[in-house]
Amino acid sequence: MSLFSQEFFNVAAACFVLSLGFYVITCFQWFSYRVERVLFHFTKPAWHVFFFIIPVVLFYTTGRYFFIYFCFAYLPALFLWHKKLDKKLVFTGRIKRFFAILIIALIVQNLLYFIANKPNSDIILPLVMSLVLSHFLEKFNSFKFQQKANEKLNGIKNLKIIMITASYGKTSIKNFLYEILKDDFVVYKTPRSVNTLVGIIKDINENLDKNTQIYIAEAGARQSGDIAEISSFLNPQIVVVGEIGAQHIEYFKSIENVRATKLEALKSSRLDMAFLHSSTLKEQGSGVEIYDRDLGEISATLDGLEFKLESIAFKTTLLGKFNASNLAVCIKVARCLGLSDDKISKKLSHLKNVEHRLERMDAKNKIIIDDSFNGNFAGMSASYELVATYNGRKVLITPGIVESTSDENEKLSRIINEIFDVVMISSALNAQALLKHLHKPQIVIIKDKSKMQELLSEHTRSGDLILFSNDAPSFM
Repeated sequence: MSLFSQEFFNVAAACFVLSLGFYVITCFQWFSYRVERVLFHFTKPAWHVFFFIIPVVLFYTTGRYFFIYFCFAYLPALFLWHKKLDKKLVFTGRIKRFFAILIIALIVQNLLYFIANKPNSDIILPLVMSLVLSHFLEKFNSFKFQQKANEKLNGIKNLKIIMITASYGKTSIKNFLYEILKDDFVVYKTPRSVNTLVGIIKDINENLDKNTQIYIAEAGARQSGDIAEISSFLNPQIVVVGEIGAQHIEYFKSIENVRATKLEALKSSRLDMAFLHSSTLKEQGSGVEIYDRDLGEISATLDGLEFKLESIAFKTTLLGKFNASNLAVCIKVARCLGLSDDKISKKLSHLKNVEHRLERMDAKNKIIIDDSFNGNFAGMSASYELVATYNGRKVLITPGIVESTSDENEKLSRIINEIFDVVMISSALNAQALLKHLHKPQIVIIKDKSKMQELLSEHTRSGDLILFSNDAPSFM
C-alpha cells in the first residue's frame, strides 16, 4: 500500500470509528448509559446489526474497498436514520467529553500507526477505551458534583425536602403539590422528568435557590438500590410512595422487586412522615399514612373531577379518575405542612392538567385529548373510561404500554375494543398484543409517524373525540 493510500486508509478508518461512536453513544444516551440495557434489552436489535455489526465485519473483510461502502452506503444510511429519529442525540457535556476522548484516542492511535508505517487495522480498541474512560470520568465528576450539592443542601437553613417516587403518577403529584404550596412557601421542584441521582445533583447545583423553603424531588428507578441511593443523598423529611405497578417490569422482573425498590425511600435518616399508596402493602402506623384509604365517591367526566377524602368533598377541572389518588396525597402533604382544607380546596379548583397528561383542546369541531405522557395501565384505562362518556365517535392513537408485559397490553386491548371506533397503533412494539382483542374498531397501523397528520385527516371527521394515549419514541 502506498504512503498516500495508507494515510487515506487511516483517516477514513478514524472517520468510521467516529460514526460508530455516534451511533453507540446515541443508544447509550437513550437508556441512561446502561450497558446491559443497550446490549441485551434493546427494542430494535436490527439497528445494532445494521449500524454496528455488519459494518465492523465488512471493515475487517473487504480491505480498501470497504470505504466505497462507508462513503456511499453507511454514512448516508446513518444520516437518514438520525434524521428520522424523534429523539435525537443531545450534545450534553457528557457527550462532548466522550467525543473529545474518542478524538484524542484516534489521534494517538493514528500517530502510532504512522510511525510504524502501517495502515490502521484496529477500530474497536479506541471506541471501547473511550467508552470506559468516559464512564470513569463521569463517575469522578459525579462524586465531585455530589459533594458540592451536599454542601449546598446543608447550607440552606430549615430546608424541608419532599421526595416522591412511584411506578407512575410521580410527575403529576410533584406538579400538583408545587401548585398547591407555591403561594405559601418558597418552593422549588425538579424540572420536567428529572428523577435520577445524577439529574437531581445537577439540578441542585445549577438551579436550587438558597432561599428555598421546600424542595420537591421526583425519584425514579431502573434497578434495586436506585431509590435508596437518592434517599440517602437527599435524606427527605417527607416521603411519598405512590402507586406500584408493572411499569419497567423488564428491569425489575417482578412487582415485588418494584415494590421493595420504591420502599427504599423510607430509609431516609431524618424521615418525619411517609404518605404511601395502598399498593405498597404497608400498614398505617406512626409516621406512616396510607393516603388513598379514605378516598371515595370519585366522579370523573370530560368537565372535571369530584371526590371525597375523609368525607370532605373536593372538586377540580382536572380530567381523569386516577388524578383523585394523586390529589389525595397532595392534600395530605399540604395539611401536614399547615394548610387548611379551605385553602387547599381553592387551590384544587384552579389546577390545570400537567402538560401532555389529559390536556383537552377543541379544534375544528373535534375534541383532542393529549394524554401522551400517561404510560401505565391504571392511568390509560382510566382515561378510556373517561372517553367512554362521550357520545360521538372516539378515535385512539397509541403504542400501547411501553416497558410493560404483554398481559397488560392484552388487558388494555379488551378495554379499547369496547370503547373506540377507530384505533391507530403508532408503534410495532406492542402491536401483536394490542391486536389480539381488537375486533370492533377500525384498525390503522402507523408505519411512519411523520404521516400522522395525513392519517388523522383521512380517518377522523367533525365531531370526533381524538385521544393521544401514551407515546413511544422511534427507538422503541
